[in-house]
Amino acid sequence: MIETFDAIIIGGGQAGPALAARLAGAGQKVVLIERHLLGGTCVNTGCTPTKAMVASAHVAHMARRADDYGVSVDGLVSVDMRRVRVRKDHIVEASRDGLKSWLEGTDGVDLLFGHARFVSDHEIAVGERRLTAPKIFINVGGRARIPDLPGLDQITPLTNSSILELDQAPDHLIILGGGYIALEFAQMFRRFGSAVTVIEHGDRLLKREDEDASEVVTELLAGEGVVFRLGTEAASVAKTDEGVGVTLKSGEMIAGTHLLVAVGRVPNTDDLGLEATGISTDKHGYIVTNPRLETDVEGVWALGECNGRGAFTHTSYNDYEIVADNLLGGASRSTKDRQTAYALYTDPPMGRAGMSVADAQAAGHAVLVGKRPMTRVSRATEKGETTGFMKVVVDANTDAILGATIFGVGGDEVVHVLLDAIQAGTTATALRQTMHIHPTVAELVPTILGELEPA
Repeated sequence: MIETFDAIIIGGGQAGPALAARLAGAGQKVVLIERHLLGGTCVNTGCTPTKAMVASAHVAHMARRADDYGVSVDGLVSVDMRRVRVRKDHIVEASRDGLKSWLEGTDGVDLLFGHARFVSDHEIAVGERRLTAPKIFINVGGRARIPDLPGLDQITPLTNSSILELDQAPDHLIILGGGYIALEFAQMFRRFGSAVTVIEHGDRLLKREDEDASEVVTELLAGEGVVFRLGTEAASVAKTDEGVGVTLKSGEMIAGTHLLVAVGRVPNTDDLGLEATGISTDKHGYIVTNPRLETDVEGVWALGECNGRGAFTHTSYNDYEIVADNLLGGASRSTKDRQTAYALYTDPPMGRAGMSVADAQAAGHAVLVGKRPMTRVSRATEKGETTGFMKVVVDANTDAILGATIFGVGGDEVVHVLLDAIQAGTTATALRQTMHIHPTVAELVPTILGELEPA
């Protein structure tokens, strides 16, 4: 017997639960299917646990710097990784349990745990059960990509998920990859006491950013003791008595105790049974959608990381808002309406909004740039955290704010001043004439906009 619903949601990540509640609130009968843990990557292996651990690493770092602030700390600063993990786990479990209680208490929502597979365009199998609905939403997220590297199958490499379960800091953590996830873990575990070596095939870190951001993050982490091997790749991996050995293409062998693979992500679409449907995927497995997040099959949408339109919690949640507003509010929203926005959660963080200088120039804009180092930001010097810079990109002809990079203390928060201005169409002149609060980091945004120069 086939069970009929108004809507089926596959996956309990950031888009799924909110969509389930909103559809149910509109009187629809909804089933949300989750095969493992509610909350998706963000709650279980992404934002929530990593930022909890970044906070612990920050405390350790500041304790070591206590003397800089006139504070005496008796004895050596030590890190109890088991307690770090327990603290992290409590935060994750509270978030996940709260989400489960909310869904179970929401009228019109059935919560079903199991592995969902498509039988046809609008029929889903979960074990022996068969479900159908005129509306199906795929929100299955992604996972770490494991490269095809000789010898890697002979060891058990760490991923962004498994590294969170360590009860001891590695003696020497080797990281494959120099992207955002890799750098956050590199700094975190260096502050926990590990030796850390990062191997990145590019000639600089964070190649999607302007070079000044790459330079600052490299100097920041190198200054804390992270070792970089740039412009090279791992040729093979081997198990050793100490743990693992990584041989580079140059022939150099780096010996470590643990290996973290952080070379990208893949969508969790390979075991959904999509071959039984007319739903298309690209060569990487991401589900193809239009800007309204509709797939090739009428009545089926893909939200979150699995659609390749953003690997972030905020893009996933915005996907939910787009779909829900279109379906229930008569809106005509699409992903074309949103601005690029993300952060690198090193300490200090980097907040990004809109275009980089390189992006703007490639798009044909005549570019003006306002920039100020954090050493000239009073709030940063008062806090003793002067790494980084603030930069705003403006179109010289239209006065439109095109983008911003705020790399420094509070950068992940301050950047929203520019993000909101870009979204609202506020000109650089209007923002420059806005009075901000002193002493803050954000107060320098109007100042920088008064110091624009050609890029």
